[in-house]
Amino acid sequence: MNQFKGTPNGSLFAATVGFGAGFAAVALFGPTASRFQEVMHLSPIMVGFLVSAPALSGSLLRIPFSAWVDTTGGRKPFLVLLTLSLVGMAGLLAVIATLYPDHLSRNLYPLLLLLGILSGCGIATFSVGISQVSYWFPQRKQGRALAIYGGAGNLAPGLFSFLLPVALASLGLAKSYAAWFVFLLAGTLLYAFLGRNACFFQFLNQGIDPAEARRRALANGQSLFPAGSLVQSLKVSARAWKTWALVWVYFTTFGGFIALTAWLPTYWRSYFGVSAVKAGLLTALYSVLTSAIRIGGGMLSDRLREGGENTAILALLIMANGAIIMTSSTQLELALPGEILLAIGMGVCNAAVFKLVPQEVPQAVGGAVGWVGGLGALGGFVIPPMLGFAVHDLGQRGYAIGFIVFVFLAVSGLGVVWVLKYTRAEVIPPARPDSGQHAEVREEMHAAR
Repeated sequence: MNQFKGTPNGSLFAATVGFGAGFAAVALFGPTASRFQEVMHLSPIMVGFLVSAPALSGSLLRIPFSAWVDTTGGRKPFLVLLTLSLVGMAGLLAVIATLYPDHLSRNLYPLLLLLGILSGCGIATFSVGISQVSYWFPQRKQGRALAIYGGAGNLAPGLFSFLLPVALASLGLAKSYAAWFVFLLAGTLLYAFLGRNACFFQFLNQGIDPAEARRRALANGQSLFPAGSLVQSLKVSARAWKTWALVWVYFTTFGGFIALTAWLPTYWRSYFGVSAVKAGLLTALYSVLTSAIRIGGGMLSDRLREGGENTAILALLIMANGAIIMTSSTQLELALPGEILLAIGMGVCNAAVFKLVPQEVPQAVGGAVGWVGGLGALGGFVIPPMLGFAVHDLGQRGYAIGFIVFVFLAVSGLGVVWVLKYTRAEVIPPARPDSGQHAEVREEMHAAR
């Protein structure tokens, strides 16, 4: 008898809520950085590292935890990541409740970084949930399911960038983080109660032979199964220079998205002197627009001739123009359209990158997605300290001049995509069966667009 728990829609709902709860950590310190800066006397560079700390674990852990899914299903890796995030949030809450503001000294800065890195583990649930949702749904329904999962979860940092300053104004710092901890705990518990592995993995856990488990899972509607070795696929894709070209482009746009979601609250408050709530609203505008426009970017890259390259080129040109505007903006009214152009360019290019992955690295798509998704997101950790260095070196004007980093990234990304466009093979060989490519990756990339 085929006994398993859960339904596709129920697991999609649980994974989406869990991912949203974990991914919100992108905005962990952005809206509150000024408060820590004041009481701990942090330099702009230290603020940059603080706001980017969650992105370090959130990016690097995507690769190994994604591989773990194919051995046990997504439930255990998902819960481990959310639990680590809860530990980080509990520690941060304890530090703030007992030491803020009078006893929170600069000596505790390394502890804040560590707690931020732990809290950021929830960001890595993205790659786990993608695989878990893919296994639950038949191929004809995966695009919609993964669009719901990725789209709804990606909205969380933008919403928290707005909600946290509102909470700060009425509740204070400690109670605001306590409310965040409760939200994260609720998301974790909901996932624990409703999130289930696809039936194939449940049958395996019951001790059923893999072949028989596959037969039963097929009878229950599952169409995707673990195939090959992701480790081998990572090795093969790492030897392809085009993998690293795409890592750089995704570092520029998705890493840039994470970086700006964390940095913009500090930028708006410190450079233009707006209120914390208004800074949160402006940051939410950027973050939500970048996430939402990925859908349009995917549609555009599907329709254009040489759609991946041409869409990326167009998007990076838009991004470059937005960054140029930001570098010369001394008035909020000019900086706002610059922010919007950055959001459009980054969001559209994020979609185009995953159109290019199977085209440029067809022999090891699964591994290439791992490198691109994991190391590309690392930009969220690397870029904010660079912006902080500009402020440290140039003073207030550095808040604007620092955006020259994004001009460089966009221009270099344009060069990379141009090279990809004109070295594109006329005939693309199919992926080898033993390449470690996972069938669900194709649907992941379709949804990511």
